[in-house]
Amino acid sequence: MLKETHKKKLAVFDIDGTIFRKNLGFELLNELSWMKIFPKAVRDELISLYGHWLDNEGTYEAYRIKLVELYEKNIQGKRQEDIIKAAKIVVEFNAKRTYIFAKKLIEEMRHDHLLLVISGSPIEIVKEYAEIFKFDAYFGSIYEIDENKIYTGKTIFEPTRDKGAVVKKFIAENSISLLNSFGMGDTKSDASFLKLVDFPVAFNPDSNLRQIAGKNSWKIMVEKKDVIYEISGKN
Repeated sequence: MLKETHKKKLAVFDIDGTIFRKNLGFELLNELSWMKIFPKAVRDELISLYGHWLDNEGTYEAYRIKLVELYEKNIQGKRQEDIIKAAKIVVEFNAKRTYIFAKKLIEEMRHDHLLLVISGSPIEIVKEYAEIFKFDAYFGSIYEIDENKIYTGKTIFEPTRDKGAVVKKFIAENSISLLNSFGMGDTKSDASFLKLVDFPVAFNPDSNLRQIAGKNSWKIMVEKKDVIYEISGKN
């Protein structure tokens, strides 16, 4: 449950590609491979997947799904304490690699908005990221552990399946209103929660979210290098 708060408005953010300039799942997989918790072959496959995406051989969403599959394939039998250790290293190293637009928004909203982040990355690294940026609540993918805190390989919660449902459940359990609420994301998986808020923003959207944003007249913001600008949402 959420701790008691005076904040009246809700702000919902995706992390990867919205706040963080890269992908937490990718960075965690890479670190786990360097630490020899995951096989070296995982890093080789990561480089291949990233290369295919850069070469426009598939969408970002397809790339993200492949990262999830790679993590799921290698997590079984690993110790939770090792994953947490790697997550701390990744977050500390990448803490400053944020989009300027997102960072400013978060700081401006911190005083009167309840800040919620929802990510498909593993909960261990989402927790570390949320804590370093002092978000009020967070959701990430949860992988089952046994009584010895060893991963079984089973996925028990994956918020990207329906981020909108996650938000609905969160506000119902915590008696929060969506009045004057804000949301920002960059891919189609974020559309389900962007449809719920009063002020949705598609940030550096992929083609799917760009199309959805256009149909719904959502604000579309783009950040390129050190330039931030709004583009027309019309198709």
